Amino acid sequence: MGSPTVASLFAQRVVVGVGDLSASNNTAITLSTYALGSCVAVVAYDPVARAGGLLHLMLPESAISAAKAVSQPAMFADTGLPLLFRALDGLKADRGRLRLFVAGGASVLCTTDMFKIGERNLRVTYAWLAAHGYTVRHTAVGGTINRTVHLEVGTGAVTLKTPSANEGLSLAA
Repeated sequence: MGSPTVASLFAQRVVVGVGDLSASNNTAITLSTYALGSCVAVVAYDPVARAGGLLHLMLPESAISAAKAVSQPAMFADTGLPLLFRALDGLKADRGRLRLFVAGGASVLCTTDMFKIGERNLRVTYAWLAAHGYTVRHTAVGGTINRTVHLEVGTGAVTLKTPSANEGLSLAA
């Protein structure tokens, strides 16, 4: 099929685990998070700075566990979101140019999820983003399926994988 490109030889994948985040302006990096169920991924990308970040939050509010919020702030929407945007600021991303994608917030355990963690995660995430002037351009949320998300920092390309499909979108355009 041809020789690999130089860029592909040096490409690296950074896996963002549950309750974690990563931000980068290294154009050879792909940020990835796997098996989003009720958790929510927030992907932010600045196409001019070519800087992007991915947050995989697990719970809506840090008040659930103040000690955990100190040791793992990305676990919660209310502490993880400010951390994500501070990390992007440090990479010279401009908040006015940031393009956002939100995925997850499903109810995968059962259709009568009495805790409604996915819905609560989405509600708190959207409220925080709106209160801080961010607009979400693309979403893949709710339902009952798991999702995997990849962000190519060099291009702003996002790949969304579900059990039945692979979809692509661009945060660069």
